[in-house]
Amino acid sequence: MNYSEKVMDHFANPRNVGEIENADGIGEVGNPKCGDIMKMYLKIENGIISDVKFKTFGCGAAIATSSMATELVKGKSIEDALKVTNKAVMEALDGLPPVKVHCSVLAEQAIKAALADYYTKKGIDPTPIVGKITEDCHDSGCTGSCGI
Repeated sequence: MNYSEKVMDHFANPRNVGEIENADGIGEVGNPKCGDIMKMYLKIENGIISDVKFKTFGCGAAIATSSMATELVKGKSIEDALKVTNKAVMEALDGLPPVKVHCSVLAEQAIKAALADYYTKKGIDPTPIVGKITEDCHDSGCTGSCGI
């Protein structure tokens, strides 16, 4: 499988790995049956994502997409973070092999899940803002071939 230099860099040197204590929003997506689980932590100040961390259990592409997704939302407004799509994550990584595209879907969903948690904690229904969160790996196109 051919991975871009950016994918290899983000896999070998992932950015923003870890947890945030007292995070304003935490989102976990994925499914152990697929082999990929992403957990994202957000610190939000005045509508801006001031810090973001992630923990991913999965293949190299899942780690790389998590890392890139955190880079794309760090320092951005909630509105801009919600515009980060799986396509944007893939493009920022200079593409992914077709069998690994589902990993970028999980990255987008992890951002949305963390923001949904943020709004829920504030007593605001997140669905009109964030949209529906799909956590089932079958919705993301994963074939279970990810492997660990």
